[in-house]
Amino acid sequence: MNNAKMWLVVSPSVGVPIFLGAVAVGSFSVHMQVVKNTSWVSDFLQGVPMGTGDQMAAAEMLDQSNLQAAQASYVMPSSDGLAVTVILPDGTTTQAILSSPETLVSQQADQLPALITQ
Repeated sequence: MNNAKMWLVVSPSVGVPIFLGAVAVGSFSVHMQVVKNTSWVSDFLQGVPMGTGDQMAAAEMLDQSNLQAAQASYVMPSSDGLAVTVILPDGTTTQAILSSPETLVSQQADQLPALITQ
């Protein structure tokens, strides 16, 4: 035992119950968080097929009454495309630039492809 001298300072009749109590409290708190933060434990304890809680949670997330969508405040043309200022649900703003796709090479149907030689 590495810390054998600890028992010279703390009596074993006091230290052992404190140590075992700390282990019990830690174990209880970890198990409580697992039960609280996972859906499969409640499914298992209720005897329903696994994943039923996940389907219910997904249905609750898609509820349209709680949905807060971002709204575009205004759109201004810029040299890169369209600059859109977006107001997010928490009140902050951000800017998005919408640009049209560029065509780098184009070929007509009646033309042969260009031949590159060295």
